[in-house]
Amino acid sequence: MAEIITVEHPEDPRLGDYTSLTDVELRRRREPAEGLFIAEGEKVVRRALAAGYRMRSMLLTPKWVEVMRDLIEAADAPVYQVDPALAEAVTGYHVHRGALASMQRKPLPDAAAVLAGAQRVAVMESVNDHTNIGAIFRSAAALGMDAVLLSPDCADPLYRRSVKVSMGAVFSVPYARLDPWPASLETLRQAGFQVLALTPSAQAEPIDRVAPHRMPRAALLLGAEGDGLSRRALAAADRLVRIPMAHDVDSLNVGAAAAVAFYAVAHGRPGE
Repeated sequence: MAEIITVEHPEDPRLGDYTSLTDVELRRRREPAEGLFIAEGEKVVRRALAAGYRMRSMLLTPKWVEVMRDLIEAADAPVYQVDPALAEAVTGYHVHRGALASMQRKPLPDAAAVLAGAQRVAVMESVNDHTNIGAIFRSAAALGMDAVLLSPDCADPLYRRSVKVSMGAVFSVPYARLDPWPASLETLRQAGFQVLALTPSAQAEPIDRVAPHRMPRAALLLGAEGDGLSRRALAAADRLVRIPMAHDVDSLNVGAAAAVAFYAVAHGRPGE
């Protein structure tokens, strides 16, 4: 059983992993460089551990100690108990879920390893909003996508906000980065995928007519909120597809569009 250590000062160096969690630029630089990420909330912490991530430490307010007792008993990492005010002083926000864990990252696999055995893949270009990243991963997990590939400039799926919005789905869907971009989309074709670029363009085919669920292997290419896919990415796709719209709505938020498209791509796949 891990020792429960009460910490009473916000500048205690033992809490270094949890400092300034609201400073996005700082955390973007620091977390990958130090090989850590933050899991927030009981369910997310449990899912990170179940996915095989190693705990570096845990930060709990008193009322969460009993809730997390089984994890504390199994932990081989320090568990820090702090009062809610100190947790807020350290992290920069009110930690209403009361349970945080610093986890050790795993090395990212390469794209070929992620694609092995996959039939339905989501590919993101320049999606740099952490909320959208988390929402897309959650939909990918729920709607049967096998893997996610990211352009080099996509946001970090293991950033705290992404993990929280995904409810830990970032731990259950394999992902990798494609670099160079978009030349590495050729990796998908070599693996037998048709690359379908999602765009509201009038030149795109309605996704239901394309019937991607009948394709042996399909990759859905998604662009950033507002800007959409770059010209280079569109040119690198095999086909352009769109979600038909009503009531003069021209497009959906990328997270909502992804969920609709994932259902169209993954529902009724060959062999089911």
